[in-house]
Amino acid sequence: MARHFPQDGKRRVVIEAASPAVDGGHYPAKRVLLDVVDCSCDLVSDGHDSLGGRMLYRRVGERTWQSSPLVARGNDRWSSSFVASEIGRWEITFEAWIDAFATWRLRTEKKRALGENIDVELLIGAHLLSQAASRVQGELSALLNQAADRAADRSRSEESRFEAATSEQVVRAMERAPDLSSATRYDHILSIVVDPPLARFGSWYELFPRSFGTGGNHGTLSDVVRRLDYVAQMGFDVLYLPPIHPIGRAFRKGPNNMLTAGPNDPGSPWAIGSEEGGHKAIHPALGTFDDFRRLVREVRARKMEIALDIAFQVSPDHPYVHEHPNWFFQRPDGKIQFAENPPKKYQDIYPFNFECDDWQSLWAELLDVFLFWVGEGVRVFRIDNPHTKSLRFWEWCIGEIKAAHPEVIFLAEAFTRPKVMHALAKSGFSQSYTYFTWRSTKVELEAYLREITEPHIANYFRPNFWPNTPDILPEHLQYGGRPTFLLRLVLAATLSSSYGIYGPAFELMEHVAKESSEEYKDSEKYQLRSWDLESSDSLFDAIARINAIRRDNPALQQTEAITFHPTTSDSLFCFSKRAGDNVVLIVANMDTHHEHSGILDLDLPALGLKDNETFQVHDLISDVRYTFCGSRNHVSVDPRVFPVQIFVVRKKIRSEHDFEYYQ
Repeated sequence: MARHFPQDGKRRVVIEAASPAVDGGHYPAKRVLLDVVDCSCDLVSDGHDSLGGRMLYRRVGERTWQSSPLVARGNDRWSSSFVASEIGRWEITFEAWIDAFATWRLRTEKKRALGENIDVELLIGAHLLSQAASRVQGELSALLNQAADRAADRSRSEESRFEAATSEQVVRAMERAPDLSSATRYDHILSIVVDPPLARFGSWYELFPRSFGTGGNHGTLSDVVRRLDYVAQMGFDVLYLPPIHPIGRAFRKGPNNMLTAGPNDPGSPWAIGSEEGGHKAIHPALGTFDDFRRLVREVRARKMEIALDIAFQVSPDHPYVHEHPNWFFQRPDGKIQFAENPPKKYQDIYPFNFECDDWQSLWAELLDVFLFWVGEGVRVFRIDNPHTKSLRFWEWCIGEIKAAHPEVIFLAEAFTRPKVMHALAKSGFSQSYTYFTWRSTKVELEAYLREITEPHIANYFRPNFWPNTPDILPEHLQYGGRPTFLLRLVLAATLSSSYGIYGPAFELMEHVAKESSEEYKDSEKYQLRSWDLESSDSLFDAIARINAIRRDNPALQQTEAITFHPTTSDSLFCFSKRAGDNVVLIVANMDTHHEHSGILDLDLPALGLKDNETFQVHDLISDVRYTFCGSRNHVSVDPRVFPVQIFVVRKKIRSEHDFEYYQ
């Protein structure tokens, strides 16, 4: 019978469990610019031969691979790394081989140690060196040929022959001339998406431009420009605007989501489209494209980015409805189906049918919406309800955009099932809204952070914590008062490296909800509001302080490196974050009505400290410093003063002048 042999039968090394990989490499992992990308894999082979390996990496579109040697880490695990020097998509794979020279060197050293004759071994080594010399050129080839000659020269002592063949210079040269004739190449090419740093670390501020007019008038984009310093002075990185497009009149909602609207009611910005235009137009009451371009310039001048809300749904008045009725769900009676989430009905909104017969032209048009606004200078998008649209669409659309514009960032507003949220992140979304808004106890928060910072999830899922949104006024903000607003602000800003607030409702502590609901009474979604930004009771200064602390402490600019520390009080929530020498320790009083004291049981190694070490903690809120010793230390937090202590851990060191101080 005929025998069929594998083509790679001589390739003895098996490469397994490669990382970073999301779903076996089907989706890219996420990193940001200048990250050190750690990569690893298992190298497994028969016998006792030494192995060699290298990681290969390149930007997508480049033909030549760059390489970095794999280093053994024990238990057959090998690793390497590279710096993500450019934004965009990168490819990673691995190669491994039997390292005949390293195997020879180790075996010959053992024979030498036993006093055995190694003449034959030296001739074998000379042959390996000569073969390697033929694989390289120039000085490297000359060096290896010289070493081969000396190893084969029987007029020299075995000791000098061996030293000539195994000098540090020769070993390094051999590492650069591996025999790849039977090397194994990993079966898959892994990928990572490298985003701008804003994709990992940033603070967002949301406002409705139409509420910033004077004298009760409809606000404009120019009115927003006049208030940019207010936002910038609080230290925000992103100014996020709800949809700025024309609003339909058919079935327009009135105040508090009433089914009928008066002649002067502005309607919901999410009911997009009218005779004045659709997703590529600006509501005339907000201004012109020149006004928008000026806003983008002024935002960037203050070192911020503008984020635009993209909601793929339309008002019955949208031009798409008349031009492409086949893009929508058609009822048997010939009418277009409006959006529903029983018992809620949204008669002012038509959802797209992403599976319609003309789906390709629909997808192409929606892609063009993004590209249009990218052309107007928008680099950050918040996507409304992406979980109600096709996951395959997002994977395609975001991939197309980031291939041409890798600097663009997408935030998914998807308060839905965890696996759907994760699927959106895998599909390309840079960040995601989370369940933080409803996690209000110590136990809930610790469990949730442990979940989303697990390495395999953190590889692709970046959380963005919001204490409130225009849609959500959680119960604890309705009744908790100023200390609760401060607590939720600090927790959002320190537990996650990205967070946002819906203002000015948050800093002015808007807390009145519709009866038995989490919706704001007199919501800006349906009417104009007037805000007293000069209020003496505003949280403006506290927000500015928290954002400054975030900027000054790299430990708070990432989410994953977090440690939770037990306390003797159920009301005290303690956690720390660390980035190099920067260590931040947070103690929050979860009971915002009463002072609580307790003992912290600190994980000293997580803080970079030794057992029983004396160190200083500097509270960045009160500017008070305390001396701690060892793992168990007493704290007291009074929410009437401030509900959280944010400590920077400072070690005691000895100077050259033999006195101690904290750094």
